[in-house]
Amino acid sequence: MLSACAVAIRAGARRSVRRLPGKTRAIPATASLRRSQRQFSSSASRPTDLSTRGMIVQTLSSVSSKREVQQYLSLFTSVSSQRFAVIKVGGAILTDYLDELVSSLAFLYTVGLYPIIVHGAGPQLNSLLEMHGVEPKFEEGIRVTDVKTLRIALDLFMEENMKLVNALEEKGVHAQPFTTNIFRAEYLNKEKWGFVGKVTGVRKEAIETAINNGYMPILTSLAETDSGQILNVNADVAAAELARALEPLKVVYLSEKGGLFDAAGQKISAINLDEEYEHLMSQDWVKYGTRLKIKEIKELLDTLPRATSVAIIHPGELQKELFTDSGAGTLIRRGSKLQYATSLSDFKDLDALKQVLIRDRDGPNADAIVNKYIDFLKENEFKAYYDEKMNALAIVLPAKDGRQATLATLTITKSGWLTNIADNIFTALKKEHPQLVWTVKEDDENLGWFFDKADGSLTNDGSVMFYYGVENPQEVVKLMKDFTQNGRAMLGNSNLESRLHGAAKTSSSPASKQSRGFSTLARRPILSTPVMGAIKGRTYVTQTNPNPPIGKRNATTFQPARVALIGARGYTGQELIRLLDAHPNMDLRHVSSRELAGKKLEGYTKREVIYESLSPDDVRDMEKRGDIDCWVMALPNGVCKPFVEAVYEGRKGSDHKSVIVDLSADYRFDNSWTYGLPELVQRNNIAEATQIANPGCYATAAQLGIAPLVEHLGGMPHIFGVSGYSGAGTKPSPKNDVENLTNNIIPYSLTGHIHEREVGSQLGAEVAFIPHVAVWFRGIHHTISIPLNKTMTSRDIRQIYQDRYAGEKLVKVVGEAPLVKNISGKHGVEIGGFEVDKSGKRVVVCATIDNLLKGAATQCLQNMNLALGYSEYEGIPVM
Repeated sequence: MLSACAVAIRAGARRSVRRLPGKTRAIPATASLRRSQRQFSSSASRPTDLSTRGMIVQTLSSVSSKREVQQYLSLFTSVSSQRFAVIKVGGAILTDYLDELVSSLAFLYTVGLYPIIVHGAGPQLNSLLEMHGVEPKFEEGIRVTDVKTLRIALDLFMEENMKLVNALEEKGVHAQPFTTNIFRAEYLNKEKWGFVGKVTGVRKEAIETAINNGYMPILTSLAETDSGQILNVNADVAAAELARALEPLKVVYLSEKGGLFDAAGQKISAINLDEEYEHLMSQDWVKYGTRLKIKEIKELLDTLPRATSVAIIHPGELQKELFTDSGAGTLIRRGSKLQYATSLSDFKDLDALKQVLIRDRDGPNADAIVNKYIDFLKENEFKAYYDEKMNALAIVLPAKDGRQATLATLTITKSGWLTNIADNIFTALKKEHPQLVWTVKEDDENLGWFFDKADGSLTNDGSVMFYYGVENPQEVVKLMKDFTQNGRAMLGNSNLESRLHGAAKTSSSPASKQSRGFSTLARRPILSTPVMGAIKGRTYVTQTNPNPPIGKRNATTFQPARVALIGARGYTGQELIRLLDAHPNMDLRHVSSRELAGKKLEGYTKREVIYESLSPDDVRDMEKRGDIDCWVMALPNGVCKPFVEAVYEGRKGSDHKSVIVDLSADYRFDNSWTYGLPELVQRNNIAEATQIANPGCYATAAQLGIAPLVEHLGGMPHIFGVSGYSGAGTKPSPKNDVENLTNNIIPYSLTGHIHEREVGSQLGAEVAFIPHVAVWFRGIHHTISIPLNKTMTSRDIRQIYQDRYAGEKLVKVVGEAPLVKNISGKHGVEIGGFEVDKSGKRVVVCATIDNLLKGAATQCLQNMNLALGYSEYEGIPVM
């Protein structure tokens, strides 16, 4: 089996080799991979903009391990090319995410995979109809298609189809357009809906021939009657009928949202219909479009082989969904019905059980270890969860003597991972065991999956203890103390421990890298927290460090972090108060404002807080007593120094050491302070800091907009920035006077603005910054002109930005220049434009940011989370 990198390299080396047309046939993995090394066309070979190096970078940024790429490529190439995947592309995707879509498809093409694309054009059709004075009509959610509408739709579908085909050809992908003659249909109801079709058949021979000759098929959702009349068909319906005809391994629906979402607004990672469908459909929040989508997908999967799955994902996440265990969007499959055992007699074949247990173990004493484990199970309570073929097996020892239930065994084969039985089992475990503890080797190749299933973890000399459902602080403390003192025996398995003499193994053995098991632990404790963005799994769970560094938070009582806000009258202070109110692990205790002293703080619901007028002496005494875990200085420039020095004074002779986050510019150039821009500064540095300088709003957007190209700079970048008037503060001035700003734009500090120096010092490159203020309230737009030291294309540059910010939840790389109105009220930064001039040595990049959120309050909370031991994004609605 070739690695992904090897496939890409060899593919790039043999692009000119042609393949002769042949019959449709199942292609073994090696043959299919060899085919990825060739370019199929009767025309001369052409270079592709997606270089081999770029592909490797793209792969590594999207995939968590080479092992996953290899196993999924092996899976996909084990069937005929026509049965790889059907991908439905909505019209909005073609308009807003064309580049992401084309890059993803080009990647698949290069590794020898040929998805079949079916696209719609609904949003574009609505716009065109409006331009032609035709009002769109819908009956029961189906577009009424009269003669004029059909004529406009035909032209539009041709145009959109060729747009996608041409974009793919520019990437070196041979694509074949199919605008008609694939779907056979009859009228759905001519009197009611006009020229709308119901698919009655699929002419798949043309598709198979195209793929066999090395072309990616691009289909519209238009159909024909037997008499040749063109009919309009819903693209979702067309994709489903195509899937029924071809029986692919994957059916993919590309979505701007990137998946289905639950009642709390969290993306649903995976749905196993056999286990979860009835329960899911009984939930109050499953209604309207979500309910219909799940129902339609179930009806589709019921007609397809059990191995087929449906994925609802964002176009930019296609590789991650296809080539990782963790996935990216919502994965829906029929799943496998689980079986259960509470005694050894429940297993049909005890020898088969032993073989399952031994597959995770190596060494001469493996048989003896398993036999002892079987003897232990004969005498003790347990519950086993497994599928019919035992591709996955979990054994849980119940809660006993005040100890949590223990996951003593979890072994998964390669097939078990690929068919998602692991998630299926864990869903069952969470239903039956409100608390669960288990251990895994620290170097387990699938460690990220375990982090996703846990609420907390502790590393102990090469092994990791995970737990979920343990919410009582005293229980958490006891669990961790027992773990560090007693190792595996603390899990309530001392009898098992003595029987196995510490010989049970945890992670996959060298001989069996596709399965997982468990082992005993050594004794040296090391506290650890998963790094956000590095752990990627099917179900995103906010990771909270259950035991942050001593002195930053009370590590024995696990009380919420106590926060004091000095200067809360301004817009930023109010936004931060709102974020803290929604944060599950922060408690705002004090808010200081001289003007508002004595009044009740509005907008904070956790407790009643009265504005105070805290003096530096008050701050010193509170710090000395250890009353506050984090001080946030939300004061104007040049004002907070006495309060910071008061915190320093209070630390003297005290074991307590709080965190300070300063929102002003006072300490941004002080090397003893940590600069708090997590996307560009090492997060470990912020996590270890006790004094953090929060970046400026203009400066944050500018740095993120320039940083990926610093090594390619050919001169000084020029930043034209425009802010809404909230950036000028609440104190009346011409810069926040709406009447003065109406029909106007005001430049200020044309040279030497403090953010100019801030950006330059952080990037290590001189920049020119010209700030302006305009009449909107919030939001900043930067237009940045960047000279380059070499000729580059727009596509090259955009790829650099996508690679640099892959996994950053608060940075979104888009195609077009982003708009201020789209970033207002959001917590991240959007970067786009990437237009290169004729010389190829100057690019214009645009960036937008909400100056009150990511430009101030949200970034402050990121820094607080990191420094106080929480997940970086806890309490922050990510983009």
